[in-house]
Amino acid sequence: MLSTPLKVMLWNVENLFLLSDQQITSEHLKLDQTRWNRLSTSIYENKPLEKAKSIAKIILGEAPDLLMLCEVGGLESLQNFNRLFLNDTYSPALIEGNSDRNIDVGFLIKKGLPFYFDINTNKNRPINYLYPHERQSVDTGYPVKNGKVVGSHKFSRDAAELHLFQNDRTKPFLIFILAHLKSRLDQQGVDPQGFERRQAEMKTLLDIYQELDHQFLGEVPIAVAGDMNGNASPRETDEEFKIIYQTSQLKDVCELAKLSPEASATFYQVSRSSKSEGRQIDYCFLSPKLSPHLEPKSVHVHRYHGHLGMPLDPPTTLEAKLALPSDHYPLIFTLKDIVVR
Repeated sequence: MLSTPLKVMLWNVENLFLLSDQQITSEHLKLDQTRWNRLSTSIYENKPLEKAKSIAKIILGEAPDLLMLCEVGGLESLQNFNRLFLNDTYSPALIEGNSDRNIDVGFLIKKGLPFYFDINTNKNRPINYLYPHERQSVDTGYPVKNGKVVGSHKFSRDAAELHLFQNDRTKPFLIFILAHLKSRLDQQGVDPQGFERRQAEMKTLLDIYQELDHQFLGEVPIAVAGDMNGNASPRETDEEFKIIYQTSQLKDVCELAKLSPEASATFYQVSRSSKSEGRQIDYCFLSPKLSPHLEPKSVHVHRYHGHLGMPLDPPTTLEAKLALPSDHYPLIFTLKDIVVR
């Protein structure tokens, strides 16, 4: 057995599509934006080249051992990003999920670390939820317009599991569960702000955590992370996340590090009055077995810098926000003395 520190980054990289009808090479990185856009005929527009470069610069500068990423445009995009922008430093791991926008959750694991990894999906797992009009259809026997009533919906994206192990894949020494819960968009007008769907996904996410904890007799440290799309902190907790504190002993790294709400903010909402409201909506909750391994002083939210290297103030206009590499900021922390076995 050996012990090692593990630097972790959680980041919603906002529509990281890097697709092409041909093999993208380093020469393509010299293209202007117009010709870069023409590389792909996909309906999904590639990430602007300068934004992809900025994201890579931050990753290479922070040099995490493990990245947990939300809004990745599939395995091809993740592989291209790693090969072209990160010097092939990492091993990509991603299983396509349920997103109707083709934005997935995925991992990058630094090559050369003294362990192996497995990735598992929960995309086919029911979340035990039907929309109100679907529940009414079941109760009354009337059909639902534009489709059938299913037994239950599933995760909007996935709750992907990354199991780290040294010799036996059935005996992991550390598990990460990464999710991207239902957003607040309700385009069909069936679930105001996506509340019920997100609440059901959060409950199922906790079920997965508790099942894994039970499976390994509480001896394997587990992290539950992702873009929660709401306030899941213990301060003024949104209703759908109160179950975290009612049914588990999970604690977010920002809470454990005693960061202020301002320092914990991973997303800024810009209003018409040019005010900027910072909120934490990206979290990494640690199990009681994992919490003691957190290095509290390592916990920080990376702030973007301008071309002269000076930190940028939070965006107060939509234009300023759109100019950022992503509309989320990366959460970074180090786990110390992780026993690899």
